Amino acid sequence: MSRIAGNIARSLRLPAEWEPQEAVQLTWPHPDTDWYELDKVLECYCAVARAIQRFTRLIIVTRDIAECKADIAGVASAGLDAPDINAVRFYEIPLNDTWARDHGGISMAGPEGEKYVYDFVFNGWGLKFHADKDNLITRKMALLGAFADDVVRIDMTPFVLEGGSIDSDGAGTLLTTHDCLASVNRNEQYDDGGLERIIKDTFGLKRILWLRDVELAGDDTDSHIDIFARFCSEDTIAYISCDDPSDVNYLPLKGMEKQLKQFRTLDGRPYNLVPLPLPEPLYLDDYRLPASYANFLITNGGVLVPGCNSPEDEVVKEILSGVFPGREVVVTDCRPLLSGHGGLHCITMNYPKGYVR
Repeated sequence: MSRIAGNIARSLRLPAEWEPQEAVQLTWPHPDTDWYELDKVLECYCAVARAIQRFTRLIIVTRDIAECKADIAGVASAGLDAPDINAVRFYEIPLNDTWARDHGGISMAGPEGEKYVYDFVFNGWGLKFHADKDNLITRKMALLGAFADDVVRIDMTPFVLEGGSIDSDGAGTLLTTHDCLASVNRNEQYDDGGLERIIKDTFGLKRILWLRDVELAGDDTDSHIDIFARFCSEDTIAYISCDDPSDVNYLPLKGMEKQLKQFRTLDGRPYNLVPLPLPEPLYLDDYRLPASYANFLITNGGVLVPGCNSPEDEVVKEILSGVFPGREVVVTDCRPLLSGHGGLHCITMNYPKGYVR
C-alpha cells in the first residue's frame, strides 16, 4: 500500500491530538472555492486563526499569499478578530478547496523519535468533488520545506483516507466509522478483514473501534468520526447526543450511543462517555446543516469549539472545561462553515512538536 515497509509501519504510533503541537494548518478560502457568502467565511477563518495563535503557531496554505494577506487585512480593518500575519508561515500552493483536516498530512511517531508524515490519497470524499490540486498539497508543502529536516513524507498511494475519518487515543486504539472507510469510491477493493488489517498495520494499532450505521443530516463525508465522537483521553470519549424523538438524527445517534456503551478500554473498563447536545437545527434554504459540537480542535492549552450562537454553546463550553482541566475552552461562531458542510476541526490540521518549521 505504501512506500514504507510493513514491519516499520507496525512499530509506529499515531499520536493523540492532545499531545504537544508545533503548529496548526489552515488552507485559505478564495472566490473559486465552494463557499456560500465568502465574506462571512473569511471572517470566520480569521477568528479561528486568531484563536489558534493564542495557543500555537499558525500555518496558512493559500493559492496567493498577497490575496490572503489582503483578506486578513480587510477583516482586521473592520475591527473583527484576525490573526497576526507577521507570526504566520505562509505556503503558496494551488488548491481546489479548503478542508485541511482531510487533505492534510497525518503525523506518525517512531519508537526512537523518528518522524513521518503520511500522505494518503485525497479524492474529494469518494469522488464527490474535484480534488486533483488538494491531493498534492502535502507533497508540495514538503517540496517547499514546510516539514522539519528529520521528517519523512510517506506516499500512501493508492489508499484513500481523510484525517477527519479517524481519531486516535495515542496508545494504539483508533476510533472510526465503517460507513466512511469502507465506502464506495474509497477503498472498496478490501473486504472488512483486509481493511482492518491494513489500517492496523499502517498505523501501528492494537485495535480499531468501529462505529456502524451512524448518520447526521446534511453530512456529505460518509460519516467522518470527527463530527460524531472524539477521544478526550485514553478512557474518555465525547460524542453528540440527541434526546428529541422528533429529530431526524435521533435514531442514528441513539444507535451510536448504544455502540459506544459497549466499547471497552484496553484494560476492560467502560469508557467515560460525555454526551454533547446537538445545536438547534440550522438550515440553508431547506437543507439541514451538519452542526456538531464534537468537531472541536484540541491544541496546546486550549480546546477550540465550533459555536452556533445558541444557548448550547455555553453548555458545551462548561462540559468540555470539565473534560479538559488545565485547557481553556474557546467557542468561536462557526456557522458560516456549515454552508460547506463542515466545522472547525474540518478546516484545521495539527502537527506535533518538531514536525514543521
